Amino acid sequence: MGELGSVKPERLLALLDEACALAGEELDAFLAGLPVPVARGLFELWTWQRFKGQIEPEGDWRVWLVMAARGFGKTRVGAEWVWARVREVKAAEIALVGGTIDEVLQVMVEGESGLIAAARTGEHARWVASRRRVEFSNGAVAYAYSAERPEKLRGPQHHFAWCDELAKWPAERGEKAWDNLQMTMRLGTRPRIVVTTTPKPNALMRRVKAMPELVETGGRMAENWTLPACEVAALAALYAGTRTGRQEIEGEYLDEIRGAVWPRELIEKARVVGDSYFQHRGIRAGTAAGESNCPFRRIVIGVDPPASADGTCGIVVCGLGADPSTGSGQAVAYVLADASVSGVSADGWARKVAATAAAWRADRVVAEKNQGGHMVESVLRAADEMLPLKLVHAAEGKTRRAEPVAALFEGGRAKLAGCFPELEDEMAGMVVGGDYEGPGRSPDRADAMVWALGELMLERPAVVPRITRL
Repeated sequence: MGELGSVKPERLLALLDEACALAGEELDAFLAGLPVPVARGLFELWTWQRFKGQIEPEGDWRVWLVMAARGFGKTRVGAEWVWARVREVKAAEIALVGGTIDEVLQVMVEGESGLIAAARTGEHARWVASRRRVEFSNGAVAYAYSAERPEKLRGPQHHFAWCDELAKWPAERGEKAWDNLQMTMRLGTRPRIVVTTTPKPNALMRRVKAMPELVETGGRMAENWTLPACEVAALAALYAGTRTGRQEIEGEYLDEIRGAVWPRELIEKARVVGDSYFQHRGIRAGTAAGESNCPFRRIVIGVDPPASADGTCGIVVCGLGADPSTGSGQAVAYVLADASVSGVSADGWARKVAATAAAWRADRVVAEKNQGGHMVESVLRAADEMLPLKLVHAAEGKTRRAEPVAALFEGGRAKLAGCFPELEDEMAGMVVGGDYEGPGRSPDRADAMVWALGELMLERPAVVPRITRL
C-alpha cells in the first residue's frame, strides 16, 4: 500500500468501494478528481479491478489454467500474477513461455498489459535482449522461452512459470516444450504455473486439462468492462452462435471428439447465415415459413420424445428447398429451427410440437414411438387431432441412424440455416460406431433432426407394381 502515500486505511477502503461501483466514463471522471498519487495508486491496485475469472483460485494447485475469450484480460492476469510472485519471493527464477520469442516480447513483456506495463510506482522491469530475459528491480529474473525451441528448457530451473496462448503452440514441439518445462519446476517449496490461452482443442490442451492438480477459470469477452461496449456487441452479433463466436467471444472450449459423425469443421462448412442466401426465396434463416411466405417444397418436424420426465423432447424443423448458391435447382434440406423443450410433462411437449407444426405449416411430423408406443400418438393427437403425424420405430441406435444423414451434410445436400448451439453440440458428440460423448444423456435434438432430414431426403417413394407385356 506504500504507493498510496499517507492515505488512511479507512479512506482507502471508502475510495475502493466507490471506484468498484463505477465503470467507463464515470470511473475516469472519479479518478481524474483524485490527487495524482492517490489516483495512480488506485489504478495500479489489481485487486479491485479483477472480475471473477481473473481471481487466483485458493488451494494447493500446481497449474492454473485461465482459458477465456479474446479481450477477457488474460495477459493482464498473467502479468499481475508474475508480479505478485516477484513481490512474494525475492530473486525468483521465472519462465515465460510463448509460441515464439517475438510473442513473448511483444505480448508478455512489452505488450499493453504485459510485465513492464503492470509495474507499480517504484517498481521496475526491463528487457535485456542479449540475454532474453526480464530483470526486476528486486533481483528476480524472468527468462523467455519459445515453444518452437523446446530444447532450451533442458537444464534451467524455476520457481514459477507463465505460459501464454498454449493452444497456439506448435503440435509436437509444443508438447515437448511443456514436458521439458515441467522438469524445470523444482525451485522453492511451491512451484506453480499459470497458463493463459484462448480455448482451442488440441492434444496438448487435452493433456493439460486432464492434469490432477489443475484449477481452471475463464470467461467471456463481455465481462471485461474496459472494452468498448459497442464493439463487443457488434462482434457478438456478427459471430453469435458460430463456432468462432462461441470459442473466441464466449470463451467456450469446443473439443473435437475423435471419430465424430459430425466434426466441428463439417458443421461450420454446412452453415448458411444471412438474408442474402435465402433472399430470392423470401425467407430469413430461423423464421417460420408461415411468417415469411417461404416456398419450401416441404416442411417436416422431427420429434424424439423424452425417455423420462426430466428429459429433453427433441423438436427440430427442417425444410426441403433448392440450393441458391449453385443455381442448379438441386434439392437441399435445411435445418430451420430447434424448438426442443426439457423437463416438461407429456402434455407440455405435445403442445409444443403442435404449436411448432402450426407455426411452420408443416406437412409432416415424424415422431419416434419407441419411448411410449401408443402413448406418443395419443398425447400428440390430444394436442392436435389433425396433426399430420407419422410414427416411426427405431430399429437402430441413434448414431447408426445419423450416419447416412451426416453423409448428406458432407455432400452439400443438407445445411444449417443459422446457429443452433445445443443441437450442434449433440451432433458433434455422436461417434461413428454407436457411442455418444456429447452433453446430456442422449442426443435427443440431433435424433429429432435425423428423423426430419431422413423423411425429406432418404425416404424412397413407394413402388407401384405393374405388369409388363413380354
